[in-house]
Amino acid sequence: MKSLVSTALAALVFGANACPVPARLAKRQQLSEMNDFDILNYALTLEHLEDTFYRQGLAKFTLNDFTRAGFDAAFYNNVKSIAEHEASHVAFLTGAIEAAGGNPVLECTYAFGITTVAGFVATASVLEGVGQSAYLGAARQIANKNYLTAAGSILTVEARHSSYLRVSLSQTPFAQSLDNPLTPNMVHTMASGFITSCPPNNPTFPIKAFPNLAVATTGSITSGQLISIKTTNTVLVAHDSGAHLHAAFITAGGPVYAQMTEAGDGINFQVTVPAGVLGQSYLLFNDCNTTLSDSTVVAGPVLMEISGPSPGGLAVSKE
Repeated sequence: MKSLVSTALAALVFGANACPVPARLAKRQQLSEMNDFDILNYALTLEHLEDTFYRQGLAKFTLNDFTRAGFDAAFYNNVKSIAEHEASHVAFLTGAIEAAGGNPVLECTYAFGITTVAGFVATASVLEGVGQSAYLGAARQIANKNYLTAAGSILTVEARHSSYLRVSLSQTPFAQSLDNPLTPNMVHTMASGFITSCPPNNPTFPIKAFPNLAVATTGSITSGQLISIKTTNTVLVAHDSGAHLHAAFITAGGPVYAQMTEAGDGINFQVTVPAGVLGQSYLLFNDCNTTLSDSTVVAGPVLMEISGPSPGGLAVSKE
């Protein structure tokens, strides 16, 4: 396997000399450089983002604004309940870290760019979906069973939030029988776009963002569709003709590789969405086609909603 180089104004370099051979068993310590305090602060970082998002949104938009956008009072009040849950998650994780002698991260400064109720609800749905995938992906890295249970109790609530908001957007509330796990680096890649600055004394933990991808295709996306993907501020260049870039969708059962065509400029690509990939989904460009990990990711993930058949009998909370 030859390596790939990603060049940009910052002249970043990516690649792997060969696809790593996956081990049948791995010690917990080998899964991540993050310890339990790091994982809890990682979760708290996400909860701060969600908490601030709802506080700012509900301060900006009134019940009348929601009504004019087509949402009824019951939906508005349920969104207020979701906001209270996120504030509770912040308090819960902060207390847990402090009780264990740790130093919890503080709230950062964010730029959400929300100007309409419709945009607020759509972004809320995305954040809740990413949140549940973040907790799911981090669960196997938590050594303390009490912390694992605490994280699980938040994950299930995030999943309920996600399903409720998806119904409000006329999307399938549970598009897959298994949810998609995301590593901390993958989540940070998407969340960092909202973060403008953080308190300088916040604890640090080993986490990084990958180069960004964007969906250039407009309108709805369905399984089997050919979609356009582009890099942002990055050009991907192969070392030689033996180097290959692979498109991979994250699933609970492992990566699902998709047919990809390169335009030849290192920026524009076309990817065919594989059958069976539905709902809020995540696409990565990978340096390998046999395994996917943080060490093989070249760019992404980019989030997209992939439509499919939805069950009947689910009411949307709109007038």
